[in-house]
Amino acid sequence: MNEFLLIVAAYFIGSIPTAVWVSRYFFGIDIRDYGSGNSGATNTYRVLGARWGTTVMIIDMAKGIIATSLYILLPFYLTKSNDWDRTNFMIGLGLAAVAGHIFPVWANFRGGKGVATLFGMILAIQPLVAACCVGVFLLVLYLTRFVSLSSILSSVAFAVFILFIFNDDVTLYRIFSVAVALMVILTHQKNINRLLNGTESKVPILKHRDRRRRQRRKK
Repeated sequence: MNEFLLIVAAYFIGSIPTAVWVSRYFFGIDIRDYGSGNSGATNTYRVLGARWGTTVMIIDMAKGIIATSLYILLPFYLTKSNDWDRTNFMIGLGLAAVAGHIFPVWANFRGGKGVATLFGMILAIQPLVAACCVGVFLLVLYLTRFVSLSSILSSVAFAVFILFIFNDDVTLYRIFSVAVALMVILTHQKNINRLLNGTESKVPILKHRDRRRRQRRKK
């Protein structure tokens, strides 16, 4: 019963609609009525700017970290459990938070895609793997400026890290890594179509680099 209550609590933590509340409180709008219609950090970045997009991303990551770390409230997982028990329960807590982000009870069940909250979850479970995924995300973002492509490739890299490089022996975690890659790909179908059609929008970073490239081409 205690585990069930904590999973419910994790869902409610994940349900905090950061982007929706930020857009309503500071701008008097609903972020879901603009841009891609998504209430995640990426759409906030596009619509409200880098400052607010970064704020939303950090808070959404924190939701995943806090929810996944709720296991510390049960002494069993701190003293008598093995790594398998603890990791399995952390996965359950994290997934509840991600589900809350995607289907937030506080925002009519219209949320984001859960990538930032999912990353916070991974950070709480296995920080080194999370750091490797961040590396992949930032590299792709630097090269392409597509947040969607960065999210997709970093999620696929997560599965590769767990299955082959770190070779984690927790069966549920291995299954989870593959499910994460599939989930991110499925939730980014519209983005994938736009990428293939050449209509996906880029985040407004590295403008100076792009300007220099255009100037070199003109020369």
